[in-house]
Amino acid sequence: MKRVLVTGARGFVGRHVIAALAELDVEVHAVASSAPPAGTDRCTWHQADLLDPVQRDLLVADVGADSLLHAAWCATPPDYWRHPDNLRWLSATAELVRVFTVHGGRRVVGVGTCAEYDWRYGYCTENLTPLAGQNLYSVAKAATGQVLEAYGAETGLSVAWGRLFLLLGPHDSPIRLVPSLVRNLNAGRQARCTSGSHVRDFLHVGDAASALIALLRSDVTGAVNIASGIPVRLADVARDVAARVGRPELLTIDDGSSEHGLVAANVARLRDEVGWTPARDLSGALDDTVAWWRSDAAAQVIA
Repeated sequence: MKRVLVTGARGFVGRHVIAALAELDVEVHAVASSAPPAGTDRCTWHQADLLDPVQRDLLVADVGADSLLHAAWCATPPDYWRHPDNLRWLSATAELVRVFTVHGGRRVVGVGTCAEYDWRYGYCTENLTPLAGQNLYSVAKAATGQVLEAYGAETGLSVAWGRLFLLLGPHDSPIRLVPSLVRNLNAGRQARCTSGSHVRDFLHVGDAASALIALLRSDVTGAVNIASGIPVRLADVARDVAARVGRPELLTIDDGSSEHGLVAANVARLRDEVGWTPARDLSGALDDTVAWWRSDAAAQVIA
């Protein structure tokens, strides 16, 4: 891995990927549809719309990367679950990878989602738990992963598909569980966790970026769960957040429905084949997340 192209470089995951790659002895090319944020001087920034075939093909030819970490997709909550652009990203991703291969690319890691799995099974294992997405986003992601894997088998391209579970950390959407709790509690407002009995698998976004890079640098192919492998009740997460903010009396917890009560990852492939484990436990991840969402940096982003 000498020259890496990272798509979605301004996104929640992508910005952490390029920051981590900058610490390695590799040439990093980052692409997004908007101008670069501060702190990206250690990579080459490209502003391009990957849904535009002309811009996409020119970019790939110009960069000439040997490795591709594809994190770009429509992912702004809550609209992304059913947004028609999911179909455009499915098509654009397939073409991106095809053109990347034409120009000498050798290794691809795409970013998938735990929502691809049939959540009725609860404990999700690659190549064992059935896929059964419940919306356009999850179905399009699953289809993309399968298409890329089949393309790799036909062409010899090395392809892996990192399925992200629940992430937390700086630059997340402010309407997700942990940021919304922090913002409400920090402002002295009532905050509610509506599915406290549900059990989920959380990972700090910085660790997720590290795991994706480790996967990119490996020769592991196919789907790989990107998660901590440690299930936790949402009620416990909410109480930990409230305690850190210092306003536990403002928190209300509802049990929520019993449907999809458990969604957690088997991380054996990530641990044993990729050779990666998280740098932070949940406590450390929450410390960093709560601190950032109470900081001036978060206030400026929301404003």
